[in-house]
Amino acid sequence: MSDVTRGGQFLVKETKCEDIFTPEDFSEEQLMMRDSVKEFVDKELWAHKDRFEKKDYAYTQECMKKAGDLGLLGVAVPEAYGGLGMGFVSTMLVCDYISGATGSFSTAFGAHTGIGTMPITLYGTEEQKQKYVPKLASGEWFGAYCLTEPGAGSDANSGKTKAVLSEDGTHYKITGGKMWISNAGFCSLFIVFARIGDDKNITGFIVENDPSNGITMGEEEHKLGIRASSTRQVFFSETKVPVENMLSERGNGFKIAMNALNVGRIKLAAACLDAQRRVISGSVKYANERIQFNTPISKFGAIRSKLAEMATSCYAGESASYRAAKDIENRIIAREAEGATHQDAELKGVEEYAIECSILKVAVSEDVQNCADEGIQIFGGMGFSEDTPMESAWRDARIARIYEGTNEINRMLSVGMLIKKAMKGHVDLLGPAMKVAEELVGIPSFETPDYSELFAEEKEMVVKLKKAFLMVAGSAVQKFGPDLDAHQQLLMAASDMLIEIYMAESTILRTEKLAKKEGEDKVQEQIAMAKLYLYQAVDIVTQKGKESVISFVEGDEQRMMLMGLRRFTKYTNMPNIVGLRETITTKLVAENEYCF
Repeated sequence: MSDVTRGGQFLVKETKCEDIFTPEDFSEEQLMMRDSVKEFVDKELWAHKDRFEKKDYAYTQECMKKAGDLGLLGVAVPEAYGGLGMGFVSTMLVCDYISGATGSFSTAFGAHTGIGTMPITLYGTEEQKQKYVPKLASGEWFGAYCLTEPGAGSDANSGKTKAVLSEDGTHYKITGGKMWISNAGFCSLFIVFARIGDDKNITGFIVENDPSNGITMGEEEHKLGIRASSTRQVFFSETKVPVENMLSERGNGFKIAMNALNVGRIKLAAACLDAQRRVISGSVKYANERIQFNTPISKFGAIRSKLAEMATSCYAGESASYRAAKDIENRIIAREAEGATHQDAELKGVEEYAIECSILKVAVSEDVQNCADEGIQIFGGMGFSEDTPMESAWRDARIARIYEGTNEINRMLSVGMLIKKAMKGHVDLLGPAMKVAEELVGIPSFETPDYSELFAEEKEMVVKLKKAFLMVAGSAVQKFGPDLDAHQQLLMAASDMLIEIYMAESTILRTEKLAKKEGEDKVQEQIAMAKLYLYQAVDIVTQKGKESVISFVEGDEQRMMLMGLRRFTKYTNMPNIVGLRETITTKLVAENEYCF
């Protein structure tokens, strides 16, 4: 398995464009699946968007049933338990396209298929899987996930819900309150996390939703967005759970919760993609139709700039999300080939790429918010009205930065996990970081390189951005060692550098692969997006790198590192930013939709 790239290695290994999967590589079968999902969404969800905004919880449930009838709730479930047993990329694709119309449905879908079903398929015993998973895969039953408590949010392991073994040893009695439980109003089964005795870690349980067994609920929460997703508090009072319903082993709940969230994170990134495509298409159509000063507003540079940036972020999000999804799938296939069970292969495959999952969760959830925000702005006053879909898109987008671990937690996790991997020897960060330190005191080359090949300069820029990250992170690890965790602002800045490197590289590699296949002249707009994304990534790396260096380093070392940062963020040939945006928007406006 040595040839399979490890998670986090993108930082220190060169990735060739032939080695990454892109949305242009979907198979016929995957494209058919995508089209059938889009048909379902347009007919059942998009056409009835107002019902979701009016808090029609019953309609959300009805649509979930229909999705179950079409097999869409079982895409990630192995065939042995009534699912479609699709590969990881295909499950991403379904999640992507089913989530674009309304956050209410995508939350119900994500909570059920992800954190509601997956803990059983990945950690359940054979009996548990036989008993529960087919019902969940078909939509006969719906699942919910009870982790968060009033006093336990980001600090998930601090929950107070108790599980006490009965005197005859046949069942546990669970007592405690959970909050923000998606699908609570119509679920048949909960995955509940509770603490046994004074255990250091919580334990997972499969709990059937039976109101006569000490289970009560609060009213539906009134929320900023995702209005028709059922969100309630759930209270357990000596709820009896048979001992055979413990999930995995005692004290393993925190691990289950974290691994379920890893999968949830990359799927959440996917769930933000089609929302962006729809917002962009709606914005382009409106800009083409809206006449001001006797001119469609799509001809005005201020609007054109917005459209180009929105499309570029979406294209980058697609590029990085499907790159990581395929890396995970390859890892799962390799593990299965070595004899691992599907359960173990999937767990280890996703865990391997936990860094990328956190990066994507942060990047794409922030992009969808910006996209919807600019969508409102392009619509002007109409965008603020409930008569257009922009304001609901904006409200729905807001939750994405909070659930599956807040973006702050995920930022710190991405760098923290990378450093842990380096300590374990899974990713050699120290070697490359030492080389960068040596390069800083060496004499730079003043030769003018040959940049005649497509992306030659851009790919060299990405290599330099990686050096900038290694310089800052290497210095931080040396300086603070194990206490680095306490320096959250430094971790946050470093993570922004890391995120931009992964996103920019993914976008360039996708476009290079596409240009080799189609010819450069056919993909001028994609080339422009890759260059535009990189330019902004360089800006962010410059800003965050500088903030880190001037806050945590002093004297000669500071001067040396600032000089290094300038060297690592310097273009030989600056791109024409307005020109790039013009290229992108001209195509969008002509096609009257997001067309990449």
